[in-house]
Formats: sequence, structure tokens, C-alpha cells
Amino acid sequence: MNIHEYQAKGLLRDYQIPVGAGQIILNSRDADQAAAALQGPLWVVKAQIHAGGRGKGHFIEEAAGAGGGVRLARSASEAAQIARQMLDNTLVTVQTGPKGRKVGRVYLEAGADIARELYLALLIDRKTSRISFVCSTEGGVDIEHVAATTPEKVITIAVDPATGFQQWHGRAIAFALELSGAQIKECVALTGNLYRAFTERDMEMLEINPLIVTPAGHLHCLDAKVGFDNNALYRHPEIAALRDEAEEDEKELAASKFDLNYITLDGSIGCMVNGAGLAMATMDIIKLYGSAPANFLDVGGGASKEKVTEAFKIITSDPNVQGILVNIFGGIMRCDIIADGIIAAVREVGLQVPLVVRLEGTNVEIGKDIIRNSGLNVIPADDLADAAQKIVAAVKDATHKAAEA
Repeated sequence: MNIHEYQAKGLLRDYQIPVGAGQIILNSRDADQAAAALQGPLWVVKAQIHAGGRGKGHFIEEAAGAGGGVRLARSASEAAQIARQMLDNTLVTVQTGPKGRKVGRVYLEAGADIARELYLALLIDRKTSRISFVCSTEGGVDIEHVAATTPEKVITIAVDPATGFQQWHGRAIAFALELSGAQIKECVALTGNLYRAFTERDMEMLEINPLIVTPAGHLHCLDAKVGFDNNALYRHPEIAALRDEAEEDEKELAASKFDLNYITLDGSIGCMVNGAGLAMATMDIIKLYGSAPANFLDVGGGASKEKVTEAFKIITSDPNVQGILVNIFGGIMRCDIIADGIIAAVREVGLQVPLVVRLEGTNVEIGKDIIRNSGLNVIPADDLADAAQKIVAAVKDATHKAAEA
């Protein structure tokens, strides 16, 4: 789960991490009061969306004014005006895609003087199974370009979970960031507090970009992006309460409410599978036979008829889906339960695209009989390769017929 910048900074303040004072604006009528609460001479107006590249983004609507999602203002009235322009308008960045994201929140922050811009992040390193600090002297909006073109400027320092964070980790980061004097001590304290926040709140990612050095030589977190481990949210109800459902994919949000593992992809064949490994294999074989999956959907090992029905509804709600492949291996999950769920879903929402079903395992013959006697236009498959070939062919045939009509 991701949270907004202003929420992340509020959380970091609890750990004595240096962040600026700010005001959140949720509606236009509060803009003047929020801007007046901050002292100039500079105000920074930041659109709050769950996507990076806001500063280099652009708004679709003319009413949002010229410029990206991060702008400077030189008076409280100008800051309030910019905030009103941004609210309820659509911001497009490199991470949102061409459709962009609607801005429902704007954050005002007092401007900060910058001597240097650095980059600092914590993440879970899957290669080492450790929390790692990632840092660079080349902070700012072009960090992705730096990583792609000059990867030697991006330094990774892993933390052994047996020892946890030690002061030498902070000093190593300080040296990598080319800090000196009292800045080294500041860096040790900052990185230690960041590590404590990361571990205590079950974060998956904590990015400070940029981490700035002020003209007075102090470290200051100018921006913050935080993501949390969804599986640990039950331990942090105060974090779960920060969730902004408007920023999430509607289908993924609906899936989470039924404990379904669903991720939207950009292909045309919807997949319903039980087990993450089988789901990955199903997506791979669809690609092998010339098409692409529209989603990753794992209904889990013990799904009920109701859960299968909801999974089918989510798949069919995607307008990009031109065909559906159900691939179930019944262990704990019985094939007859899957069959009942498919029949119930099709009868409720209808079936406008080809559907291929491959069942194997517990009660497989009962499941096949249920589908066979349902009267539905379902294409049976004997194995995974057969299923993939049939759904790809069925989609191509349906597309060809639609073009001729």
C-alpha cells in the first residue's frame, strides 16, 4: 500500500526526521487559509498522487494552468490560486500513463534553499533478502536516468538482519554522498531513524528524493515516498487508515476486498488460476502462443464459490479482455466448486467473449460434468498447452469475425 507525500512526511516527523512544515488542501475553499498559515518568501505547491515524475508532468485541462504538478509561488495568494487550479484536474506523468491521475489533494510546503540534491532510499533487496540503503550524489527528478546511464553513481549498502543498523552504515552512506564534518553525524542519525521507521512500520520502500543539503550545511528531506507491506497492515491500523482508494485500480481494489490476488496487465486474455506459480506459468504459455495476459489473478487454494464468482466478475469488467482462460488444479480447491462458481458468474454477468476452461485434480470429472451440462458455450481443454492454444485461437477468430461484420 502506498501513501501520499504529506502523509509520509507526517509519519517521518514521528521519527525525528527533518522534513518541512506544510498544509494539506482537500477543497478549494481552504486554499487561502492553508497558504496564509505558511511563511514565505517561497511556497511550493505539490499535487498529491501515487506516481512519480510530478514536477515534469503536465495537466490535461487548461483550467489547471501552465506547469507540472510541483510549482513555486512567491506569495500566499499565488500559492492558493495554483492549488485551486490543480484540484480536481488530471495530471499526467511518466508513471501514470496517458490517462493520468485526478488530483484530489494538494500539499503546500514552505520553500527551502538548496545547496545540493542527493538521493537516499531504503528497500527490500530480493537478491540478498536484506534491507538495503540505496544512495547517490545525483539526486533529483532525473535519478532514473542516472541509474540507467551511470549506474556506478548509485551505491547500495545492505544491512545484515542479525546486527541491524549500525553507525558504520550511516558513515558509509555519508561518505558515498560525499558529506563531511558535522554532516556525517547528521547522516548517521538520519539513516538510523529512517531504518527504525522502515522496520517498525513494515515498509517495503522508503524514498527520499531529493535529500538536500541546505546552504547552512544541514540535511533536509524535501520529498518522501513510502510503500508498505500489505500483508503486515493488520499490525498497523493507523497506517491502513491512510489508504486512498481513489488512487488504486478499481479492479485491484475490488479483488482485495475478497482476498483475491489480482494485478491488471495490458494484454487481452483474462486469466483465473489457483496458485501463484501456476498463474505465472499460465501467463507465460499465453505469451508463448502469441497473445498476452490481461491480468494476474490467483484465487487461492481454498476459494469458495462466492470468491470464484467475484473473480470472474472482476475479469469480465475489464474492457480489454477479449477472452478468458480458467486454469485450475484442484488440490484443496475442488474442481466442482470452481465449476459452480464459473456457472454462477456467467449466468449473472453474461458471457460476451470466448471462455476456455481447463480443470485437473480433485473432483475433476464432477467439475467437467457441471460445465458440460450447463448449456454454456464453454470450450473445454485437456492440458495447459491445449488451453492456451484454444483461447488464443478463439480470440483471433472472434476478432476476425467482428472485423468482417
